[in-house]
Amino acid sequence: MRIGFIRHGRTSWNKDKRAQGSSDIHLDHEGRKEAEKLAQHLDRNEWSVIVSSHLARAKQTADNIAETLGIEVLIDQRLREASGGMIEGTTEQERIEKWGENWRALDLGIEAEEIVVARAREAITEFEENFHGKNILIVSHGSFLRHYFKSALPTLNHERHLFNTSLTIVEKQNDDWVNVAYNSTPHLNQR
Repeated sequence: MRIGFIRHGRTSWNKDKRAQGSSDIHLDHEGRKEAEKLAQHLDRNEWSVIVSSHLARAKQTADNIAETLGIEVLIDQRLREASGGMIEGTTEQERIEKWGENWRALDLGIEAEEIVVARAREAITEFEENFHGKNILIVSHGSFLRHYFKSALPTLNHERHLFNTSLTIVEKQNDDWVNVAYNSTPHLNQR
């Protein structure tokens, strides 16, 4: 069994470096192109199903891939991005201007990492049971995936930014999940 984790394609807020959180932002033109490139890169015969966050940017990415691969998209709200609370829609500079240099230490309603990891683990354990022996794609979000990877793949470098439409693959070997690819984006270099 393999699980491929995909971060959604680019949005205008990604381009502007705005915190998206659970705001429902759509892919921009570049994000749609990125999703198309990833869809063309994936092996049609390798993947059985896609499970996506309900937020538009993830769902649009998943729909594009599903159409190319000819597979079904299932929606699971547990895959949504970590809520950004009061910082959603703001840039780093705007946060510093509004709350100061130490804004991260303030209670701004940002969803706690342990809550994100708990819902990620619950969802992924359920997918593992429901799709046993199949290869599935999960389309989600940067902070959600980074939090989950820090817990599930602790030996990786988690300070590195996850790229839009990056693919991280884990494979079940005996009873363990082994990382096969991390933050992979060769499809973005294709014309």
